[in-house]
This record gives sequence, C-alpha cells and structure tokens, in this order.
Amino acid sequence: MLIYRCKKTIYFFPTSGVLCDKKVPLKLKGKFYRTKVRPTLLCGTECCAVKSQHDNLVSVAEMRMLRWMSGKTRHDRTRNDTNRERVGVAPIVEKLVENRLRWFGHVERKTRRCRGKKSRSNGGESS
Repeated sequence: MLIYRCKKTIYFFPTSGVLCDKKVPLKLKGKFYRTKVRPTLLCGTECCAVKSQHDNLVSVAEMRMLRWMSGKTRHDRTRNDTNRERVGVAPIVEKLVENRLRWFGHVERKTRRCRGKKSRSNGGESS
C-alpha cells in the first residue's frame, strides 16, 4: 500500500487488489484498512501539534477511502456514519486524539521517572 501526501490532498494507490475487489467482503476490507492504511495516516501525529485543518484533511481522506472501498460515490449521498458502520471502523479523528493522549501519558510518566532518579542520585539531599 503506497500512500503519499501532496499539498492539501492525500492520495491512495493500492498495491494489491484487496480494497477495490468487489468479491472481498467489506468487513475484511475494514480490517485491512485498520491494520495498513490507518497507521500510515496516523504516523507521526502523536507528538506534533495538529491544527483543525489537518484534522479535517485526514477525515476527508478517510471518507474518500471508505467510500472507495465500499464502491460508493458522493452522488449516492450516503451518510458518513453509515459508511463507517458498514465497514466497521471508528472515526479517524478519535484515533488522532487517542494517539495524542497516549503520547502525553508516555511523556508524563517519563518526566516523573526522571525527577525520581535525580533525587535518588543526590542521596535525597538537595544541593
């Protein structure tokens, strides 16, 4: 799966026919999406500041991908929630927030451990 970002759009080029094959069930396509495509979209978003524009860009790209997987177009006028339920995935913006909170917890735990090591190395005495 090759995904690259160019200015304001995100392009998807599948290297396998899994996502565009009509014989493959939507649930399997959703699993493939959750394991291959979503981690690529979320790569590096946990430690950088993301604007609301970026959130919108990623959610638009996600909906394009989900519609493409299910064989729907915008002219079919199906709701985004219906498309997500059909494929079985959660909104990507929620996953962005989860990644940021997970990273924040990691950083917070690391700073607590570092503070504890400094006080132990001084023998508990402040200089």
